Amino acid sequence: MLAFLAVQFVAQFLVVAIYSLVNGQVSDDLPPMWDIATMVLFSVVSIVLFLKMCWAEASRSYLQSRPWDVLLWSVVASLGAIVPSLLLQGLIPEWTGWAKDIVDQTNQQLEGLMSIPGGYMVIALLPPVVEELVFRGAVLRSLLEWKPEKKWAMIALSALFFSLVHLNPAQMPHAFLIGLLLGWMYTRTGSIVPGVAYHWANNTAAYVMFHLYHNPESLQDIVGPGMRPAMLALLFSLCILIPSIFQLNLRMKKPS
Repeated sequence: MLAFLAVQFVAQFLVVAIYSLVNGQVSDDLPPMWDIATMVLFSVVSIVLFLKMCWAEASRSYLQSRPWDVLLWSVVASLGAIVPSLLLQGLIPEWTGWAKDIVDQTNQQLEGLMSIPGGYMVIALLPPVVEELVFRGAVLRSLLEWKPEKKWAMIALSALFFSLVHLNPAQMPHAFLIGLLLGWMYTRTGSIVPGVAYHWANNTAAYVMFHLYHNPESLQDIVGPGMRPAMLALLFSLCILIPSIFQLNLRMKKPS
């Protein structure tokens, strides 16, 4: 965890230093293209470091087992969780003080990234690989080796780390719940691949909705005002989410 955060800090520091040198002035407020450069650098260095140090493992054995049904249901489960996630975020009280500043800054940065070419890569392609490699492939794997008899406690602890590292109080409850699901998927398969598929679908859906609905701030911005459309959307989503989790429970297994 410390290494992951350190790489993020160093990448941010280097890009800010280069930007300040190029522009002849010190500034922490980077244009979106420079934010993309920071995230690409951070992602690539993190992947190389975690694999080189053997904190996480790279193996083709799971994909060689042809788990296409598991990957499909992982994507379906991710799509079914979108509406419940939006409703959960809508129930969180308005942040104040320093928390509000962090939420506003993070949202502004995400809006900038989603609005320019290259944003999809650092929103939906790189983060699923990096975060699953770190939080499931390294952190959760180490926790399970430490306390294998307390599987769900270790999954919950890794989910807590996963939520805290987002540094956005508005995203933390959703990230924690998704971290539980992704941790369960990892323990069942021994692979980060299903989690990457789920994570990719989740982030891609957020990217698509941003462009289709012009940055929706709540579920009502998508389905319309009032509780009835929201409840119907929730019911429809649960009819997708619950069966997909049931199917994953039936189909997930470690490669023989």
